[in-house]
Amino acid sequence: MAFREVTMVEVKEVLRQWLAGVGKKTIAARVGLDPKTVRRYVGAAAACGLVPGATAAVTDEALAAVVAELSGVPAREHGEAWKQCLRYRAFIEEKLAAQVRLSKVRRLLLRHGVEVPYSTLHRFAAVELGFGRARVTMPVADGEPGEELQVDTGWMTLLAPGANGKRRRFRAWIFTPSVSRYRFVWPCFPETTASAIEACEHAWEFYGGVFRVLVPDNTKAIVAKADPLEPLLSQGFLEYAQSRGFFIDPARVRQATDKARVERTVRDVRDDCFGGEDLATLDQARERALIWCRDEYGARRHSTTRRLPREHFEADERARLLPAPTQPYDVPVWAEPKVGRDHLASIEGALYSLPTRFVRRRLRARADSRLVHFYDGREVVKTHPRMPRGGRSVDPNDFPADRRPYALRDVRFLARQAEERGPSVGLFAARLLEAPLPWTRMRAVYALLGLCRRYGDERVDAACARALAADMLSVHRLARMLKLGAPPAVAPSAPARVIPIGRYLRPSSTYSIRRSGNHPQGDET
Repeated sequence: MAFREVTMVEVKEVLRQWLAGVGKKTIAARVGLDPKTVRRYVGAAAACGLVPGATAAVTDEALAAVVAELSGVPAREHGEAWKQCLRYRAFIEEKLAAQVRLSKVRRLLLRHGVEVPYSTLHRFAAVELGFGRARVTMPVADGEPGEELQVDTGWMTLLAPGANGKRRRFRAWIFTPSVSRYRFVWPCFPETTASAIEACEHAWEFYGGVFRVLVPDNTKAIVAKADPLEPLLSQGFLEYAQSRGFFIDPARVRQATDKARVERTVRDVRDDCFGGEDLATLDQARERALIWCRDEYGARRHSTTRRLPREHFEADERARLLPAPTQPYDVPVWAEPKVGRDHLASIEGALYSLPTRFVRRRLRARADSRLVHFYDGREVVKTHPRMPRGGRSVDPNDFPADRRPYALRDVRFLARQAEERGPSVGLFAARLLEAPLPWTRMRAVYALLGLCRRYGDERVDAACARALAADMLSVHRLARMLKLGAPPAVAPSAPARVIPIGRYLRPSSTYSIRRSGNHPQGDET
């Protein structure tokens, strides 16, 4: 199994659930970590004095202490037998798909010269290939009232044609408590982490509190990587769950029994709630969904519980929910941007500067409405204020000192540098920068400063004085002057044109014309 880095959000989630009394195996399944990894962090937490059942939240200090406790402890790697199984993964997967017994697969591997213990092969097949899943179904208990809320998503109907004449189909988040079955429906367009958080926020408002466990399907908005044993949760939604105090227990892929209370609700909501309705906007769809949940479905006797869902919820579940949020949640954006050669990384269409050591590297970033944090592993390496799309936040200290003025288009800084080299150098640079877009001439000033470093300030200053006297503002010609050691060529004023009189040139009187009558005649000699 490939190893991955455990994020601080996941470490905090492990500690939070352990302090709440959740078992280590359950924590590993919920958070998507190896049980051995969970035991390591729990052991470190115990060594730091944390005790299960404590009511205090996991503070940043406690989190840092746990990480420090584990610093320097190398992660345990799989042995050579596991690596052999990885190399023959396709072969093992093919044989298991053909219903070949695992013991026979081991014998077939021996024919290829691969000898692995049966226990290692069984563990590899179970973890990597999902071998040994139960084929039978069992009735699932509803749990305690106010404990579990199942959620599913699906396509609904089409809205009425808009201004462009086109119709748009919308989706819906469907929430169903395991006990009362009192549904809540929230229509939306995109199925993203932000829309999942928005739907949950309105669900807590509808129910008047927060359920302790949310059971979603494997939508990418909540589950970044689906796995029957180690699902990887979305960082953004996991952080949201931490802020609201509930746990996430994703259903297994293609296992309808894990969320049986909402498995067939998509069709029911689409047909019973929105079927035949004339809806023009998403707001109208949300109003329709609220009326259906509260006054129609909620007042209809459930076929299993034989009770009215709304009355059932009010009587048995509302009082057992966690307190409803009082402040709106600031939805963060998690991304993994790559830092370009220009020291800038893009988040939601805005640019942010990073130090030179991160150029061409990919970092993890978290952006909320106020700040953008960049992480290298677990360390925060840069913080910027959140900028709108098209904006940029640049820290001059992120750029190399010699390139900082050019990167920031600091024309005045360059002018001061030139003045320090000599008065004529400063005047020459000022004349270069006299343009509607002065930063377009910054390269020429940099070249001028380079001549000062090559030939010395005094020599360049004298050359600049001669060039200014001749009204010459070319850095290339100035460099040629310094290379040849000659003053600039000054174009003299054009002399009057003088026609020399030749030896055999006849006088002008020879060509004079006299008019006598209608015929011209020449002069007599």
